[in-house]
Amino acid sequence: MKKFKFSVVLMAALVILSGCGASNATKGGLIGGGSGAAVGALIGNLIGKNTGGTLIGAGIGAAVGTGAGVLIGKKMDKAKAAAEAVENAKVESVTDKNGLEAVKVTFDSGILFTTGSYTLSEVAKSNLSEFANDVLKVYSDCDVAIQGYTDNQGWRNSTPEQSVQKNLKLSQDRADAVKSFLLGAGATSTQIKSSTGFGQENPIADNATKAGQEQNRRVEIYLYASEAMIKAANAGTLQ
Repeated sequence: MKKFKFSVVLMAALVILSGCGASNATKGGLIGGGSGAAVGALIGNLIGKNTGGTLIGAGIGAAVGTGAGVLIGKKMDKAKAAAEAVENAKVESVTDKNGLEAVKVTFDSGILFTTGSYTLSEVAKSNLSEFANDVLKVYSDCDVAIQGYTDNQGWRNSTPEQSVQKNLKLSQDRADAVKSFLLGAGATSTQIKSSTGFGQENPIADNATKAGQEQNRRVEIYLYASEAMIKAANAGTLQ
């Protein structure tokens, strides 16, 4: 019963810290001081709702100690700051399925692509080149997941069911296009773990408005602790 109460308090504290802008290092230490990855998974489901955060992570089963959580948090603070300097990138902290801090970078599809296309614009290539060079290459011990999304608008001369499938394919093509470009810009295939299209699932805004539709058309890039980073943090050697 005491462990259960502690977990509830721990999760509540994390929510408060997230809302007041606490650093990743602070939150990482709190996570590390709990019951390890098992508690972290619960936290990830709570904080990562509608962010994709619970979908990413190395799936480490071992507990992460307090010191390791702090080290990972500090590393993610630095990666977040680097990503925030990239033009047209919206950056925020999320929690992965291990309960560890991760970084979510969102690029608006309107900047990346023209309507109905998965060919990257010249502006997008410039932004992604900057992201690859200043973030992915520098923080090469962060794993990466790429997720593509669309709004829920139908396609001309298509049934609702056909439109859903076309949106799903478009989101996959766009996620793959971003992955392909980042690989060409110097990211490694071992670092980028996945590129997945979710179509019109997981909207972050109201699809009933044009503004909401624009927000839902997006590509999200997640940076999260790799297995090697977690092991280095647990050993106290993570820089």
